[in-house]
Amino acid sequence: MMIRSTHVAYLVTFLLLSVANALQAGVRLPKVLTSNMVLQRGKPVPIWGWSAPGEEVTVTFGKQIKKATSNSLGRWEVVLDKMPASATPATLTVAGTNTLKLENILVGEVWLCSGQSNMEFTVGKSAKYSVAKRSAGMSEEELEKVHNPNIRVLLVRKDLYKANSLQTSWAEATFESVKDFSAPAYFFAEKLQGELNIPVGVIAAAVSGTHIERWAPGEVFKGAPDFDVQATLDQEAIGDLNQGKFYYGMIQPLAPFALRGFLWYQGETNAFQNEHFEYTDKMQGLINTWRHIWRDAEAAFYYVQVVPFQYSQSKNQFPLNEETLPRFWEAQIAALQIPNTGMIVTTDLNDSMSELHPPYKWEIGRRLALLALGKIYDKKIVHSGPVLKEMKVKGRKAKLSFEHTGSGLISENGKPLTWFTVAGADGKFVPAEAVIKKDKVFVSAPGVKKPEAVRFAWNEAAQPNFYNKEGLPARPFRTDAEVWQKKQ
Repeated sequence: MMIRSTHVAYLVTFLLLSVANALQAGVRLPKVLTSNMVLQRGKPVPIWGWSAPGEEVTVTFGKQIKKATSNSLGRWEVVLDKMPASATPATLTVAGTNTLKLENILVGEVWLCSGQSNMEFTVGKSAKYSVAKRSAGMSEEELEKVHNPNIRVLLVRKDLYKANSLQTSWAEATFESVKDFSAPAYFFAEKLQGELNIPVGVIAAAVSGTHIERWAPGEVFKGAPDFDVQATLDQEAIGDLNQGKFYYGMIQPLAPFALRGFLWYQGETNAFQNEHFEYTDKMQGLINTWRHIWRDAEAAFYYVQVVPFQYSQSKNQFPLNEETLPRFWEAQIAALQIPNTGMIVTTDLNDSMSELHPPYKWEIGRRLALLALGKIYDKKIVHSGPVLKEMKVKGRKAKLSFEHTGSGLISENGKPLTWFTVAGADGKFVPAEAVIKKDKVFVSAPGVKKPEAVRFAWNEAAQPNFYNKEGLPARPFRTDAEVWQKKQ
C-alpha cells in the first residue's frame, strides 16, 4: 500500500502521543470503559488500555482472568469469553503497577447510536412534545420519574482522543442521565429492554448539522485504492479534519467495545446537497469502516428515513425541487442491499413541512426497536410497513403486491388512499385512484389506458395514509426506478 503524506503526519503524531502516554505511570483505560457499563452478551468482549511498554496487565471479571503484556507503544488488550446476560452488578478489575476497579457492571445488549441533530435531539426536549397529533410520548412529569438500572447510557462528548476532553462515563437511566441524552437512542433502549427483559446499554455519539463525511475517514468516501482502513486504528490523535472529524473524535476511540449493532439517523444535510445514489455509496463506505474497526462484518446497521420537509423552498447553491427528497429516500432504500441493514419509514412523523426536527422521537425509537426485535432477536413481530414486491398490469389497472402486510392492508384514516400516481406510455404521471383488495392494491386513472409505471409518495410533502393494520406506514417507491426494477 502506498503511504500518503497525511498518513505519515498522523503516524508521527500518534507515536509522539504514545511515547507520552507510556511515560505516564500506571494502567489506563479508554473512556468507553467505565463503571456502570453494559458488556455485550454472547460475543467475545475486548478490554484494552495503555501502560508502560512491556508491563503485564491482568483483567478479572467474575471467574475470568485474562493477562496481556503491553506492546512497545504501551497498548495492551485482552478478550473476555462470551457471557450470558446478567442483571447482577459485577466488578471488573484491571491490575498492573496500579489497580483499577470498575463497579456495577451488567451484561446484556449494547448499541451505538450516531448521526446528526435528529439523533442528538434530547429526551428532555422530546418530553415537551408529549401531547402530539399521532401518539403520546413521555411527559415531563414521567421523565422526572425515570429510574431503570437495567438501562445504561453513555453520552459521548466530542474529541475523546484528547486528554483534556470532557468526561464521558456510563450511567444508570435516571432523570439526570437521560434528560440530555439522545431521545431516539433512549426510547429504543426502553422498548428493547422491556421486550427482552435483560440489561441494555446505548451509546449516543451525534453532532448537529453534520454530513455523513464527518463520520468516516475521508479516504473511504474518495474511493482511494491505496487506503487501508486498518491504518485508522493508529490515528486516534487526529480529530480536526474536514472529512472524518467526528469519526476520529467520537467513533474510532470507542472501538472495539463489543456491541450488537449501530443505529444511524442522518441525511438531512446531504439531502440539502441534492445527493442521490452517491449517498448510498457513502453509506456503504461508512458501514464497512465501522464494521471493520469493530471486527464484526455482520454487525447490524439500522437507520431512519429522513422525514417529509420542504427542501424545494430552501435557497442554496444546489437546485432542489419537490422530487429532491424522494430521490434521497431512494438512495436510502438502495442501501438496504448492504447485508444486515434495515430502515424505518417516517412519512407520518412530521406535523409541519417547515420542521426539520419532528417531535416524535419516541416513535422513532420504538420502530427501530421493532426492527431489532424482528430481525435479530427472533421475536414474532411485525417490524415494517408494506413494501412493494411486484407490479402486474391487468387491463387499465396496475396490480401491486406487497411484503410486510402484517395482518392486513388499510387506509389509516379510513379515507381513499393518497399519494398514488400512475403513468401510461407517455410517461406523464397523474393522480390515481388506489383501492385495497385483500393483500393487493389496484391503481388506475381515467386518462391512462394501460399503466406503465406507478409512483407512491413521490413528493417531499407526501404523508400517505397507506399502512398495515399494525400501524406501520408503507415505504415510498416508484416502479420506473432502476433501484426497484433490480429489486435492491
